[in-house]
Amino acid sequence: MLKPIKTEEQYEEALEKIWYLMDSQPALGTPKGDELDILVTLVEAYEAKHYPIPVVEPITYLKSIMNSKHLKQSDLIPYIGHKSQVSKILSGKRELTLSMVKNLSRGLHLPLNKLVGA
Repeated sequence: MLKPIKTEEQYEEALEKIWYLMDSQPALGTPKGDELDILVTLVEAYEAKHYPIPVVEPITYLKSIMNSKHLKQSDLIPYIGHKSQVSKILSGKRELTLSMVKNLSRGLHLPLNKLVGA
């Protein structure tokens, strides 16, 4: 019988069972397939509570993209606006507008959720 995961030991056991079930490649809707689905849901709930992934602020994310793509502030002008506006955004004095988020997402191929902090 499946139960909520409350300890690290139960978490490890659930992970082992998931790997075992995945190796057998159960079909959807079968008892093993349902067990795998439920175990994954239980593990996700445990991980969300005990190993949360921090949300990265949009400007921090944008700066990391700039660094990885070797972009300068001037490279953001087509997406954000004039030079002083880019500077205010990157310094945290202004927030990204919806229009800026859309332009950055389309122009630099970035996920929208990373630019709105979701």
